[in-house]
Amino acid sequence: MPSAADTKAKILLVDDQPENLLALEAALDALDQTLIRASSGEDALKALNDDEFALILLAIQMSGMDGYQTAAHIKRRHRTRDTPIIFVSAAGTSPHATFRGYAAGAVDYLSRPYEPWVLRAKANIFVGLHQTNVQLRKQATLLRTETETDLLAQLSTLLSDAETQALVLRGELQAQASRATVRTTAARLERTISSMRQLLQDASERHKEPDTPASPHSPPH
Repeated sequence: MPSAADTKAKILLVDDQPENLLALEAALDALDQTLIRASSGEDALKALNDDEFALILLAIQMSGMDGYQTAAHIKRRHRTRDTPIIFVSAAGTSPHATFRGYAAGAVDYLSRPYEPWVLRAKANIFVGLHQTNVQLRKQATLLRTETETDLLAQLSTLLSDAETQALVLRGELQAQASRATVRTTAARLERTISSMRQLLQDASERHKEPDTPASPHSPPH
């Protein structure tokens, strides 16, 4: 059974000012999700290599790689291009900067000082969407597994019937004639069915094996 920590969504907080990160954590603490800090754009990209995030809160003004550049890198990656980004900017941001933020791929924009409840409400929406998507992926995987299991069971039943019919056929042929060609044909039929049975067993065994963990760079199924 997954632990409570495993079911929590991850939110990435990106800012080079510790006091801003602390304020974000204080505002989002009531959501009871997993909050991950990144003190630069580079750190944010590293964090995104290792985990799947429901939301990124990204400061625009940062030394080195700023928020726009960081967002551009995030949106270029196949794995993270659909991760929602909310830009957090300093007070008095110009309309041009706001437009640039949306053009960079942000889904929303907040200016400091912001109301904590507003930030929580926005973040909670994206956390809910993420958790819904996770559940849908799990259900799709389960449905696919159940379908494969059902197909294997049907194939096994059909093959068993074929084996029985082949034995009956061989007996009837041998009773009617003793020619070598008849015996050869019946034996070849049995070998073919035996090979099919072995392939079915191999497929069943592989189906029972646990899935190999996907690469962090692989897209979700």
